Amino acid sequence: MADVLAADMSTKAGVHDALFRPYTIRDLTLRNRIVMAPMTRSKSPGSVPGPDVAAYYRRRAENEVGLIVTEGTTVDHPVSSMDVDIPNFYGDALAGWRRVVEEVHAVGGAIAPQLWHVGSARRADGKVHNPDVPSASPSGYSRPGKRFGDPMTDDDIRSVVRGFADGARNAREIGFDAIEIHGAHGYLIDQFFWEALNERDDAYGGSAAARGRFAVDIVEAVRKEVGDDYPIIFRFSQWKQQDYDAKLARTPEELGAFLAPLSAAGVDAFHCSQRRFWEPEFEGSDLNLAGWTKKLTGKPSITVGSVGLTGEFISAFAGESSEAAPIDDLVARVERGEFDLVAVGRALLVDAAWARKIHEGRTDELAPFTREALATLS
Repeated sequence: MADVLAADMSTKAGVHDALFRPYTIRDLTLRNRIVMAPMTRSKSPGSVPGPDVAAYYRRRAENEVGLIVTEGTTVDHPVSSMDVDIPNFYGDALAGWRRVVEEVHAVGGAIAPQLWHVGSARRADGKVHNPDVPSASPSGYSRPGKRFGDPMTDDDIRSVVRGFADGARNAREIGFDAIEIHGAHGYLIDQFFWEALNERDDAYGGSAAARGRFAVDIVEAVRKEVGDDYPIIFRFSQWKQQDYDAKLARTPEELGAFLAPLSAAGVDAFHCSQRRFWEPEFEGSDLNLAGWTKKLTGKPSITVGSVGLTGEFISAFAGESSEAAPIDDLVARVERGEFDLVAVGRALLVDAAWARKIHEGRTDELAPFTREALATLS
């Protein structure tokens, strides 16, 4: 009977083998294709990650996650953060991040910080650092049609670029295996991309290429700091928190034109954020955003968006629960090379052993997601 059970488990596990093959980006070889997606937790009082944060990431690494991308961690700029409990990536916070790296490496994991500036998504009337300093944005808008202040100056832009570059250098010195630049979801870099929030008429606005220059400057500055062998991941999205239906690119040609300068500047892999990974990006093709990105750039791509769950994450914040969902279609897409890596968010947040359970065929043990999971670092 034991032999029968073992054989059954082996068969179940084999269904998902494509997720558990090694993958190499630059000089970094990952043990498998599963990435922990960045998820803001706001569990770092004073913006310094503590031992509980290190233990939280270690639990995912020891349960077979191939690459952990940390929650967004803010670069050294007075208005980069939207919450004093979100971790910084400078000053006193770096010792906490060093502990995180040590814990993840101790169990054979790989980890990258997500470097972040929230731009005008910061609420100066909220629980923020430097509440008397105006938030940063390309043209003084917090959302389309809603102006709150002045555009960033050239000096402001140079300061933020420097903050990302310094953060990348610190990441390498601390021992992180790669870095991810957060250019998605209507935060600062994405605000420059987005015509609805970028009305500049200088070198950083007025055309799609000019709106992309801020991000290109950041990638180039980061590459200069970390060298040629260190992986740079860039996260982008079509949708914005200010407008779920927003589009930076409405055709494959427009997407290719958007991605090409970033690729040339030094991006090694693109993390392509969708709310639902299974949705085609453009009419006439089944490819999702990550699939099109790989096809157009030739660079590795990471898909993300409600992986392993029945409901998508925007609804989760409104209180909607999600049950565990089959991933056979996802695995088939990896198998045929549509994209290379798979980022898992809420399914890993609620269940540190999600990757191991998938590998061992223990899908009946997968945990559902409820909003209550956001309250703890389990």
